[in-house]
Amino acid sequence: MGKIIEKEIKSIVDGILEDYRTERAIDKIDMFKQPDKEEIVKIISGLVQIVYPGYYFDTTYKIYNVDHKMSVKVEDVIYHLNRQIELALQFTGGHGDTEETEEKAGWTAVEFFRRIPAVRAVLETDVQAAFEGDPAAKSREEIIMAYPGLYAITVYRLAHELFLLKVPLIPRIMTEHAHSLTGIDIHPGAAVGKYFCIDHGTGIVVGETAVIGDHVKIYQGVTIGALSTRNVEKMRNARRHPTIEDNVTIYAGASILGGETIIGENTVIGGSVFITSSIPADTKVNMKNPELKFRPNSGNELKVQECSQSEEWYYVI
Repeated sequence: MGKIIEKEIKSIVDGILEDYRTERAIDKIDMFKQPDKEEIVKIISGLVQIVYPGYYFDTTYKIYNVDHKMSVKVEDVIYHLNRQIELALQFTGGHGDTEETEEKAGWTAVEFFRRIPAVRAVLETDVQAAFEGDPAAKSREEIIMAYPGLYAITVYRLAHELFLLKVPLIPRIMTEHAHSLTGIDIHPGAAVGKYFCIDHGTGIVVGETAVIGDHVKIYQGVTIGALSTRNVEKMRNARRHPTIEDNVTIYAGASILGGETIIGENTVIGGSVFITSSIPADTKVNMKNPELKFRPNSGNELKVQECSQSEEWYYVI
């Protein structure tokens, strides 16, 4: 260590420690009474192994009886989840380190695990939707093991159940972890129906109060979001995100915004459109195609070609 640093290090440390005492939002430093993000990531891994038995392997357990192995895995994950829920309740205020908090965390963890069979039933429909919607998919096994869209949906569906059980922090940590891995951001508060298909997926955003029906397919870069958030406190508990009804396809780059916006069933939303008002059922929507210019490599000639579009499309200008 250099002489200057050696001389000044104590005053630097004292200054930082003193700054911690200002009691700002960034100053909670009791590491033993707050959720552990790394632990929650491990819990996600364990849950995925439980949801898709046989697809993901854990070398921790050298057990050859499948039932016994899954029993050990479930016990391990529920124990760690229970502890993280308890810490989350304490950390967010209003829940002290009490027997009541411990009991609430325990019952919440138990109820969550009771819902896993129902979650798996819905995920089976998501796998089917991906297989039927993507001709590049060679098998359902490929989708489960390789598709980032299904991984993001899986983590979302698990986090959503914790969100419905009013578990603070943990659902959002879960979906943001999936977001960091896949580029797909689904808020755990969104309500998403069965047979949900994400194709490619990078850049997709689904907001907290969005409602998505059954058999909906969305492509990369789609935003199902909110309008202006200037008055945040007024909007915090309000409906801010659109409703997407059944059998809707939304192509790449489309933005659908606003809590009063409803996309009617059997509608197809074309790429790159920007929608802030409702669209009736059985409608096709696309941007009016711009004029395309074709220029030879020499640059000497310019030829203009208009691209026509069928009159059956509903144009958004």
